Amino acid sequence: MSTKILIVDDDKEIRNLISVYLENEGIQTKQAEDALEALKLLDKEVFDLIILDIMMPKMDGIEACMKIREERHMPIIMLSAKSEDMDKIQGLASGADDYMAKPFNPLELIARVKSQLRRYKRYNAEADNDKSIIEIGDLKINTDTRQVWVGKKEVRLTPKEFDILELLVRNKGIVLSVSKIYEAVWKEDFFKSDNTVMVHITKIREKIEEDPKHPIYIKTVWGVGYKI
Repeated sequence: MSTKILIVDDDKEIRNLISVYLENEGIQTKQAEDALEALKLLDKEVFDLIILDIMMPKMDGIEACMKIREERHMPIIMLSAKSEDMDKIQGLASGADDYMAKPFNPLELIARVKSQLRRYKRYNAEADNDKSIIEIGDLKINTDTRQVWVGKKEVRLTPKEFDILELLVRNKGIVLSVSKIYEAVWKEDFFKSDNTVMVHITKIREKIEEDPKHPIYIKTVWGVGYKI
């Protein structure tokens, strides 16, 4: 998937200059001549980074940055003809990740863009990896590799046992009925006399609980079902 950057500046020559340098690096660009147009584009398209001028009509870059930060987390590099420290501080305080004063060296801007993109993509990759690891007390499960540990000891679960445990863990604190567990894991209609779920819960407890008769992870809610 190619990288796409939004360039927001009321100066068409500056927009075009930045666009040429970025596209020479194989990066897609889209331009907006003011912040209001930029906000409309952000509602329609996904961008990896925004280059945002501060001094613009209708809405300045500081206000635009704050609005963008209410919902979005992509890097924002601010541009301004002002170079005073207070303007830089105000730009960064509004949520910008970097700041460049005009006139700027286009090659330096490209270098900063690449640096912010690397940082953002690394952060997203780490966040995605974190989502696959779920920890509750000493219990840890990796939903990607389908591994389970209690403390430092790895526990071997059958595929169905893992599916049940993952379902309960992802719904931590919520009581799931036996029928809901069965239908989610086996993808079949549940029959009231079926004790398959209970048997599997017993086996999971034997593997992850220190004392299966007094479980600390999988609790029975009598007459209702089970919960983590």
